[in-house]
Amino acid sequence: MKRLPILIAFSVVMASCGSKTESSKTDSTNIIPVKTMALEQHQGAQTIHASGQFTTDDEVYLSFKTGGIINNIFVKEGDAVHKGQLLATLNLTEINAQVQQATLAYEKAQRDFQRTQNLYNDSVATLEQLQNSKTAQELAAQQLSSARFNLTYSTIHATQDGYVLHKLANTGQLINAGAPVLQTNGARTAHWILRIGVSDKEWASVKTGNKASIEVQSLQLPGTVTRKSEGIDPQSGTFIIDVQLSGDKPAAIAAGMFGRCSIQTAAADTSGIWRIPYGALLDGNGSSGFVFVTNDNKTAQKVPVTIAGMEKDQVLISGGIGNAAKLIISGSAYLKDQSPIRIIQ
Repeated sequence: MKRLPILIAFSVVMASCGSKTESSKTDSTNIIPVKTMALEQHQGAQTIHASGQFTTDDEVYLSFKTGGIINNIFVKEGDAVHKGQLLATLNLTEINAQVQQATLAYEKAQRDFQRTQNLYNDSVATLEQLQNSKTAQELAAQQLSSARFNLTYSTIHATQDGYVLHKLANTGQLINAGAPVLQTNGARTAHWILRIGVSDKEWASVKTGNKASIEVQSLQLPGTVTRKSEGIDPQSGTFIIDVQLSGDKPAAIAAGMFGRCSIQTAAADTSGIWRIPYGALLDGNGSSGFVFVTNDNKTAQKVPVTIAGMEKDQVLISGGIGNAAKLIISGSAYLKDQSPIRIIQ
């Protein structure tokens, strides 16, 4: 009879121990292992990534001053040219005829003026007639000058040392005055630039003189921002920025080739930013999102943040985590607000 109370007491003790062990196991399974990083505020800087095409700062379209039939084009695309070299000519039959007509009209105006001058000296012609003949002579001289000018620019000469980029017309083609025939550049002496398009927000943060890194054909080349457009490009819908290469042009670059560019800028927000990995940001939507942080290394806190921009492998945060000690960068998908955590290396 005395054994029954002893067995009951023993069973109660064992059940209590089992409950504690099970509770301990349950608590340990709720603790989520995470990785963290220290939060460090940086100065308000941003790296802009963009791509564009290489060109020079002196590309020019060459054309005839007058319209007509192209008689000859002496160069092909890719040819090297030197300043003053004859590149193309028109059929000059019509142009020469206009010059000859202007010459004959001028010679007649000279004779008329001389005849009127003699008659005026003999008191036969009036002063008005003399003045009118003088005006007619001057008009004929100006018309002859204009015809000779058109004759001079009925041929195309290279304006500088460089290369022929594009041939836009062919021999025998009827072309209007001012229509482009050749496109050339001064690649031998000109500054090479990478012309890129950026958004309005990126355009606002870029300043003339910002340093840049240009990547092309597995080469890393230094550059500097030299020009910002003051209006949007209607074709691409972006703002155009010119990044000039520093030093000599490498042989691997040609006009029209694509390249990538990274520009280091100073952001407008002078209070600073935080750079965090993409994996630490949750529910990103426009300029807002959430991250998990910890201040005691034991509990996770879910906090809203403001997104300032994106870089190649980082997100720029401008607010929301200023009071946090550490950012949780791994294991966030399994966390809730106030979840217990265990930091692992």
